[in-house]
Amino acid sequence: IMKPNKGKIIIQGRLSALIEVTAGFHGELSGRENVYLNGTIMGMSKKEIDDKFDEIVEFSGLAEFIDTPVKRYSSGMHSRLGFSVAAHMNPDILLVDEVLAVGDASFVSRCKETISEFKRQGKTLILVTHDLDSVSRWCDEAIWLEKGVIKEQGEPQLVIDRYLEQVKQKEEKHLQDVNVENAKEDEFRIEQLEEIGDKSAELGNNAKRCGNR
Repeated sequence: IMKPNKGKIIIQGRLSALIEVTAGFHGELSGRENVYLNGTIMGMSKKEIDDKFDEIVEFSGLAEFIDTPVKRYSSGMHSRLGFSVAAHMNPDILLVDEVLAVGDASFVSRCKETISEFKRQGKTLILVTHDLDSVSRWCDEAIWLEKGVIKEQGEPQLVIDRYLEQVKQKEEKHLQDVNVENAKEDEFRIEQLEEIGDKSAELGNNAKRCGNR
């Protein structure tokens, strides 16, 4: 959706993107109007939207609210409508960025089945996600990015295993650092208690000497 500042991207076919659940929506317009607006932005003709409108609404499960301004929609409702439009434009390439984290279980299940069918048809899916199960389920190749740098690239399960290994190492190091810090704090407290004990003993001895006098 933006020009790269490095390299080159060659796209062959019709592309649809689900990058942000509110992208392509106008808050003051109804769900019905936004289906046409969003579909047009994605490259669908009015006739194509007319033909698929009922299917889009049925898939989204928002028939009851389709004439309500989308500014009153929850993020889950935005996601439903956006995904429904994108899924019905019949793209050759689908970009998906974490939007499946929003919505109820039933809708997410329908979305995943749609993506699985998309894959079965031999189309291209580019998935940006922290959901490792989805990567394992749908991807033929995985790229692990960290701060914009490729850490690992290749067979999904291999990349996932190496990613999880680093997560484990970071957690172990964090626990070690916490334990060292706790040990230092315990040592400091013991030293303070010993100092208090020494001062108390000294005061007690001074008190005894004063009493003997």
